Amino acid sequence: MEQIYAFRQDLLQVHKPNLRCTGFQPTTEMIAIDERFCIVAADDSGEVLLTAAKDMQDFLFTSMKVSVPLYLRSSLTDLPPHSILVATAHRMGTAWEEEPVPASYTLTVQPDRVIVCGIDERGCAQGLYKLEDRMTALRAPYLSPCQSHFAPAFSPRMVHSGYGMDLFPDGHLSAIAHAGMDAIILFVKDVNQTPFGYLNFNDCICRAAKYGLDVYAYSYFQSERHPDDADAFAHYDSTYGRLFRECPGFKGVILVGESVEFPSKDPRVSPLHYYNNTVDGLPTNKVTAGWFPCSDYHKWLSMLQKVIYQYKPDADIVLWSYNWGRQPEEDRLKFIDSMPKGISLMATFEMYDTRRIDGLLVYATDYTLAFPGPGKYFLSEAKRAKERGIRLYTQANSGGLTWDFGTIPYEPFPQQWVQRYAAMLDCKKQYGLCGVMESHHFGFYPSFVSKIEKLMFTEAISGEDAIRAVAAEYYGPENLPRALAAWDILSQALYYYPTTAEDQYGPFRIGPSYPLVFRHDVQIPTVPYAHFGGNKICFTDYASDSLYRITYAGMRSTGLIQQRIPGEIRCLAKMRELLRQGRQALTALADDLDGYRKTECLRLINQIHYMENTVTTTIHVKEFAKRKWLVRALTDPDALAQILREMIAIAGDEIRNVEDTIPLAQADSRLGWEPSMEYIGGVRHLEWKLRQTRQVMEQELPGYLDIVYKQETGG
Repeated sequence: MEQIYAFRQDLLQVHKPNLRCTGFQPTTEMIAIDERFCIVAADDSGEVLLTAAKDMQDFLFTSMKVSVPLYLRSSLTDLPPHSILVATAHRMGTAWEEEPVPASYTLTVQPDRVIVCGIDERGCAQGLYKLEDRMTALRAPYLSPCQSHFAPAFSPRMVHSGYGMDLFPDGHLSAIAHAGMDAIILFVKDVNQTPFGYLNFNDCICRAAKYGLDVYAYSYFQSERHPDDADAFAHYDSTYGRLFRECPGFKGVILVGESVEFPSKDPRVSPLHYYNNTVDGLPTNKVTAGWFPCSDYHKWLSMLQKVIYQYKPDADIVLWSYNWGRQPEEDRLKFIDSMPKGISLMATFEMYDTRRIDGLLVYATDYTLAFPGPGKYFLSEAKRAKERGIRLYTQANSGGLTWDFGTIPYEPFPQQWVQRYAAMLDCKKQYGLCGVMESHHFGFYPSFVSKIEKLMFTEAISGEDAIRAVAAEYYGPENLPRALAAWDILSQALYYYPTTAEDQYGPFRIGPSYPLVFRHDVQIPTVPYAHFGGNKICFTDYASDSLYRITYAGMRSTGLIQQRIPGEIRCLAKMRELLRQGRQALTALADDLDGYRKTECLRLINQIHYMENTVTTTIHVKEFAKRKWLVRALTDPDALAQILREMIAIAGDEIRNVEDTIPLAQADSRLGWEPSMEYIGGVRHLEWKLRQTRQVMEQELPGYLDIVYKQETGG
């Protein structure tokens, strides 16, 4: 049984110990990196290069059992034999023949020398990480001869922390850089203050810089002035201006509507905040500025730009259009036309589109991999951004996790991921897509998914080839057909996922700890330091009229939800069966694995089982809710009694499902945890779910039945 947060130690262990397979047989042309070798760098190398050089030393020692020295030389012309030379093109005096893309590099592997030449020090670091990747894939310190050029497809590639809300220890920063990302994101409420509490921003910026990582501020600043107000500049200078004055190392700032609402004067919107959009206790019935591309939004952006540029003229100010993706295209494009020059536009890649699953119409309510994208909303804004010459970014959750499952580390659906990566690369060619937000507050967790992504984004190979390469690394070349078959089954499972609001903000968000609510809603237990603790982003009264204000394919009613429930249950049953088949295929494969490969495979099997049980909970919740709606309408006591007995049986089945889940969460401390919600689906919450469900099954439902019979008999 793992203690809570034990997964963090694994996250910090960038180099897996004893990874080397002593039985590996190299080909005749391969070069062995052994104790004869040394690492050589220029004596005037900067921090990024030296950090990566020492990282390579540690990788060879920790993972490959090879000890090599690191030398710093003033001259790079007279080198010892069997050396790994790492330096910038400028320091080597080498002409750069390719387009000088930041962080690009060349690798040259010769019989007695390996040369890593970067256009800059970030390129040098990425080149050394690529050497690690190749030796890790073989599980042996051998390299094939090559002379290759590599350049990143996207920059920035931004991620939130997968270690903890806004927590970036050095080991996690190193893992992020190894994965090819080049920026991290901090939630910012004030200087040195995140929603989680105090954080020394400048320290985080300095530590990230060692690994070649920029830092973006995700704004939670309160915007209390309209840009036309006389004191608007002073107001924003006290927030955004102060941030960049005291923390000039920030690369830029991310602005998303719901977090930075300002008092717009656009008559179509309410000047109030989304979370307090009432007057005299009554709703305004107007959307707020955070959820609509207001006619004066460009004035607000211009004000922030003026304030920030006085301290950091090259700050990357990113406007993320997430919140108004449902608004009319005409209004969104008018806003893009009015954007101040120099602002970057970020549009979410796949949201707000519909698709059909075996005839069932479903809507991409929030982030999902079930629809790889791009969506119509993204494409409309991408086309206009290209026409206007605006830097185009996307939020694609490409690091490995969307809102399909809220409390797992990554989604093990490689075929869907490569479809998304290929679509992103196509959008780079067509629309100039250049930057990516790779995760939101659910954070980044290194996995085989991020390895596939790195290959596609740096080596320009096909998705199929990337999947084959990573599957061979994780399961061995001899097991490749079986591994690919298992991955294919898993990927098919996601096709049947209905991306509804009530599920993504319900049972799929927190897993089997999601409660069965009958007459009395409940508050999910939480800890005081959880940013989105309790019921903040998980709604327990499933599919209630008062809760779901999100349009479902242009239609809105509980009646519609009732009508589509049977189709969704059928789809989820297929999804669960395919997950089970994929798990069984991996279980059979695990018997033929050893060492690190076996450990990783067993961990994935455990995770898939947790995902299966999440689907089971969702099915039970739907079956329960369907009958709950009937209870409200039935008057015949015998028919009502039958429905209530069925609900009691469903509750009993769900208790068994939760009991089956507890050992899974005990075995892997990452399951049931999410940075902003903490352990909302972990062991403690699963045990709470058992108590809650037993109370409904043993007290609420029988009690309601007693009341009905008493009313019928006049007792």
